[in-house]
Amino acid sequence: MLFSKQDFLNTKWFITEKLIQLLVGIFIIPKIFNALGVLNIGKLKFAETFIAFFAPVLFLGLSAICIREIIFNPKKTKEILVTAFYLRLFSWILFFLGLLIYNYFYNSNELFWLYFLIGFSYFIRITDVFEYYFYAIKKTNYIFISKISSLFCIVLLQYYGVEHQLGIQYFASLLIIDFLLQGIIYGFIFITKTAIKLKNKYFSVLMAKYLLKNSYPLILSNLLVSLYISIDDFILKYYFGDAAIGLFATIDFLVIALTWSIGFSIINALYPSLAESYKTDINIYQKKISALYKYMLLLGVLIGLFYSFFGTSILTTFFNESYASIATPLKIFSWSPIFIFLGMVFEKHLINSNQLKKNVYRFMIGCFVNLILGLLLIPTYKIMGAAISMLFSHFITNLGFIIFDGKNRNHLKFIFLK
Repeated sequence: MLFSKQDFLNTKWFITEKLIQLLVGIFIIPKIFNALGVLNIGKLKFAETFIAFFAPVLFLGLSAICIREIIFNPKKTKEILVTAFYLRLFSWILFFLGLLIYNYFYNSNELFWLYFLIGFSYFIRITDVFEYYFYAIKKTNYIFISKISSLFCIVLLQYYGVEHQLGIQYFASLLIIDFLLQGIIYGFIFITKTAIKLKNKYFSVLMAKYLLKNSYPLILSNLLVSLYISIDDFILKYYFGDAAIGLFATIDFLVIALTWSIGFSIINALYPSLAESYKTDINIYQKKISALYKYMLLLGVLIGLFYSFFGTSILTTFFNESYASIATPLKIFSWSPIFIFLGMVFEKHLINSNQLKKNVYRFMIGCFVNLILGLLLIPTYKIMGAAISMLFSHFITNLGFIIFDGKNRNHLKFIFLK
């Protein structure tokens, strides 16, 4: 067996979490969309998109690098975690000061509070450095406990907000509560279940330089990803306003938030096993990455088929009539996870083999393709144009790049042959 029992146990926890989120999301999120309407959803989505554009600077690309380094150098775990924590804290302080200055000069009161609430939630997310450790030691049950406990509380608060017809600021503030609850639970588990005691003295300037040196290609590539997935929102807002963003956000919710996250979790759960094999046995590593490519290819096809057959029924059953127009764009965009999943597995290989500069190149290409197609298609075809633009750019970024990358073209046989 390529992957161990512990690897599949880790995957089981992640899949269970995402399936619970899927079931909850199907019943509660459409109620929020219906209650707020496409215009307010569009405002909230645009605020989230604007903040998320700077998320790579906040996260500093540390997640995958820290997990890799904890696996490769377990004796430096304390130093890695403490250093990552303070790097994240410093980056957030700089970001939030910039956000306050920007909003003071350029935004309305309503948008200011949306940006403030969403931006402050990123401060609470600094505690996800605990996740790095739990990922690396394959204790994903702790992550499951934290996220499901938080999800239960947030769903109750979301239901309360829907029943009392509360506004977008209320739902934006739930992001803070969500990450705060997760952080408290992570901290409690870390203190009670591990022998590691984190202190300031473990912060290392040398480690900080080392982590940033290794993560900067991820920072650049993640910035490009943020731009890449935001382009369509900016073009839609320019031509058609917040309501169009609200409609596209619904597609994004159904395909990305509900189903794509399952594949994301599987890849992250199995990544420590990939990293270990890359260090110890390259033949086993190639067999594992080939198997993972095939798992993700199958999942992507299943998602595409699911929305192709049931997309219209989902919209008519769970959403009001204002969302009926996105049935066809939903079916088109639902095939994107196939290419996204393949690209995510390929990115893990680039991390392991220290080829992260190629991640920057492929997302530069993706940004260019999406921008050109968006400008050509969205003014005429609206949401349909955005869906087509995103689907084709995902193909070019994730599969097309592998085809033209001579050093890694052998991954095509890992995907389609072995």
